[in-house]
Amino acid sequence: MKLAEFDFELPLELIAQAPLHDRGGARLLVLDKAEGNIIHSKFSDLGDFLRPDDLLVLNNTKVFTARLLGQRENDRKNFECLLINKILNLSLQRSSSKNWIPDQVRDDAGVWNALINPASKINVDDVIAFQKDNNTLKGKILKKVDSFQVQIELENDNIESVGHIPLPPYIKRPDNEEDKLYYQTIYAKTAGSVAAPTAGLHFTAKLLSELQNKGVEIAEITLHVGYGTFKPVRCENIENHTVDRETYIISPKAAKSINNAILKRRRIIAVGTTTVRCLESACQSGQIQPGENQANIFIYPGFKFTVISGMITNFHLPKSSLLMLVSALAGRDKILDAYSQAVKEKYRFYSYGDAMLIL
Repeated sequence: MKLAEFDFELPLELIAQAPLHDRGGARLLVLDKAEGNIIHSKFSDLGDFLRPDDLLVLNNTKVFTARLLGQRENDRKNFECLLINKILNLSLQRSSSKNWIPDQVRDDAGVWNALINPASKINVDDVIAFQKDNNTLKGKILKKVDSFQVQIELENDNIESVGHIPLPPYIKRPDNEEDKLYYQTIYAKTAGSVAAPTAGLHFTAKLLSELQNKGVEIAEITLHVGYGTFKPVRCENIENHTVDRETYIISPKAAKSINNAILKRRRIIAVGTTTVRCLESACQSGQIQPGENQANIFIYPGFKFTVISGMITNFHLPKSSLLMLVSALAGRDKILDAYSQAVKEKYRFYSYGDAMLIL
């Protein structure tokens, strides 16, 4: 399939720049994937479209303050990086540059993979002073992996005090205290994501309680969202695109619930594309395998789903791998028609935007 087949026109004013304070007040477009019929509703009425025996699967990953802003110590030039994952705990192994910071702060030091702007012209051994408010965290560049990625040693793991919420690039404003609350699901537990599983941002404690009282079963998995979620598809033939690996964890309890639903042919509804990738990656020989692993499948039209029956998702970017995933579930034409109606009805798009339920 061609990349151009997944394009659509979106007025810039429909890209949500701020969260709704009433999470459940988001609009909900309900798409019948078999017939293509559309219902316009609101997220707080989600229970009207679910059955008592449905299984709803949530991703309980938690966004951490992965965006660091600071200055190089040698010339005071501004520098920014986005932490991706910790690759080395220095309490187990010290780097060759161990004398650049005092020993007493090294117990929880570590080396991280981080993304940078190639224009920053950073060099190996550069020391950065990351600052926020009155807090400072120093880091040293150990290695340039390529023009976009470095390995950086941080003096400790006190990232929360200096880091910023890593808002997506299409949100054209600095992060603020409000984002710490709203760019996080209410059921977030395990820190490790550089982007929120945004389909879950609409849930409230009240709504989850109502769904459980109705008889909807809820299971939780963990998939840590990497920056690859924003990785553009640049291949003209989409089949040549690859997605970045993302770590997931499925507990024995969650695996049991999901496998029971598979066995009894109950509807399994994934909350978000991250949950879809986790479940479809973890299903082997018709069963979900518990434990920690990595999701590395690229889901696009023609993919045969073995676990999910439906999903809740936000509206995605043109030509994105996430748009291709939802098109695999509902059909490209039905998805693009639904998006056209969402534009016409002025739905809010992307991370802080409105939601879609595909059944």
